[in-house]
Amino acid sequence: MRSDVFASERQDQIARIVEEHGRARVADLARQFRVSGVTIRKDLVALDAAGRVQRAHGGAIVPERSRPERAFEVRERLQRGEKILIGEAAAQLVHDGESIALDASTTALYLARALKARDGWSQLTVVTNGLRIASELAGYPGITVAMPGGWVRWEALSLVGELGDAAFERVNIQTAFVGASGFTVEAGLSDATEEEAHIKRSMVAAASEVVAIVDYTKWGRSAFTTFCPTARVARVVTDVRAPSAMVDELEMRGIETHLVAVDPATAREGTARIRSPIRRNTSA
Repeated sequence: MRSDVFASERQDQIARIVEEHGRARVADLARQFRVSGVTIRKDLVALDAAGRVQRAHGGAIVPERSRPERAFEVRERLQRGEKILIGEAAAQLVHDGESIALDASTTALYLARALKARDGWSQLTVVTNGLRIASELAGYPGITVAMPGGWVRWEALSLVGELGDAAFERVNIQTAFVGASGFTVEAGLSDATEEEAHIKRSMVAAASEVVAIVDYTKWGRSAFTTFCPTARVARVVTDVRAPSAMVDELEMRGIETHLVAVDPATAREGTARIRSPIRRNTSA
């Protein structure tokens, strides 16, 4: 992210990061925005005064008045129309008899709901570290849910930590569907916290194929830590507001992109199309 971003714009983005993830550290924000810790502390003072964040030791957290509502529930409402359609398009890539992995992202929750809506499952296994996703699918006919061990991270309603590593080392996963806080061609898929990134790396390592499920707001952003390089991504399911230049770049790299279009009148109904990778003729 450029260091010449105006202070007000940077502060808006900082407030959004805190709202989405429940907290943020000065050191992480300084690295992400490429400014000094002093500058970030000044930003947090201004945001605290405006009531948008609450300053804490080493960073900021969601203001006290917002705390009863978990960060996950806030993020679940953001870009809701896009996430619903992304989830539905991604669900069409799943086949009965497979074992798939879903991370704890809100987009993955909409994918889980789309899997239920498809019905007709007889032997689908879903491995997830998302508590909301496991609850959504638990007991549904034909779908078996498995969860790795770990510590509960309340902001994302997820299980994280090295306790879950062994679970992914022992399972065969056809496809890992992962959301991200940021996605660039250079950095790949990235997350704002190392805890979430760690468990996602395990999912990616265990999967034969990785499908990124990211709405347009994540494109062109590089979050704190990368969990999946672009070369490891087989497909991206996103919406038509994703930057066309980056979509073209993915196509040139052989990565298939599924684009969904949201009807602004309903923020729900839409269509989908696929940008297939360019196939070069390598014969002499």
